[in-house]
Amino acid sequence: MIASAIDRLGFSLSPGVIAEILRRNLKLGRRKISKDIPLGASEFRQPQFDRLQQLRQQYERLGWPILSVDTKKKELIGQFSRSGRSWTDGSLHAFDHDFGSYSSDSKAIPYGVYDSVANEAFVYLATGADTGELAADAVRRWWHRMGRTRYADAGGMLLLADCGGSNGYRVPLYRERLHRVAVTLGIPIRVAHLPPYCSKYNPIDHRLFCHLTRAISGRLVESLSWMQTLISKVNTRTGLKVVCELARKVYHSGIKVEQAFKDNEPTQRDSSLSKFNYVIPC
Repeated sequence: MIASAIDRLGFSLSPGVIAEILRRNLKLGRRKISKDIPLGASEFRQPQFDRLQQLRQQYERLGWPILSVDTKKKELIGQFSRSGRSWTDGSLHAFDHDFGSYSSDSKAIPYGVYDSVANEAFVYLATGADTGELAADAVRRWWHRMGRTRYADAGGMLLLADCGGSNGYRVPLYRERLHRVAVTLGIPIRVAHLPPYCSKYNPIDHRLFCHLTRAISGRLVESLSWMQTLISKVNTRTGLKVVCELARKVYHSGIKVEQAFKDNEPTQRDSSLSKFNYVIPC
């Protein structure tokens, strides 16, 4: 547009020269918009971040697992288009509309468990509803597939979770099912939630999920098993290792917490910022 306007004035400059003038003389540059304006404010933001830092230092010093957990956005399974390109010896064809009713396996729910110290991740690939039961099962399966070998002598584990979603601080089903996991493993589970409007600061978002998106970019993912294969091949120059497992059941919404848990919930809450910080005993 600038080059065309200059041409109409009777001058001729190449786009490269125009860009150089904009950079050097006017100190302009092409910049991407940063998504860094919070949708809301929370009085607990800084105090909770300080608490998260204390807990991470404590568990790292003890050599106990520090796990960042979250659900990646659901993915359609079938002949659906995805942004990006892939190497192929022929053309790729997808549906012209992304209607979920044409999905062969409903939607895939990739729930991630990222070990921020070991730089290892476990992805629990499920279908159905994203529930507290699914979130707790993912932690249990991480322990059996990866955790118990590395952390055989651990006296606890720390989960860093968003304040909302299936692993939110207002989800009693999540706490109930985590209690079952803690009892089964014989390990107390401490949960620390990120403050409201701060989910982007959860380590798993920028250390794992971006690589999962890259793994399926430009691909036709026509089955859960193929998605599992693609995710399992994820690696980075920093040494990220990913294990992906298919859930053996479909998760359903509407499951109620048992009355016994409601009447005598064993959750041990901290004296300050108690709704965001608590221990699930074993």
